[in-house]
Amino acid sequence: MNYLEAVFETDDPELIAAVLGDIARARGMAQIAEKTGLGRTSLYKALSPDGHPEFATVMKVAKALGMKLRAMPVKN
Repeated sequence: MNYLEAVFETDDPELIAAVLGDIARARGMAQIAEKTGLGRTSLYKALSPDGHPEFATVMKVAKALGMKLRAMPVKN
């Protein structure tokens, strides 16, 4: 999960979606689709580098992967 944390540091939503997709594929996209209630094909598309998933989709995938997102103050 350190990899995903590092990707979030980039502030690049397309890269974040692509990495979530990589992790979801590694864990089994069919299983992630079942846990999220979303279609496998739509997840592949949403979590591609050009996918632009809705925030709700990101949250569902994170939960299905056993993660939760949390806000932290930005250190200047």
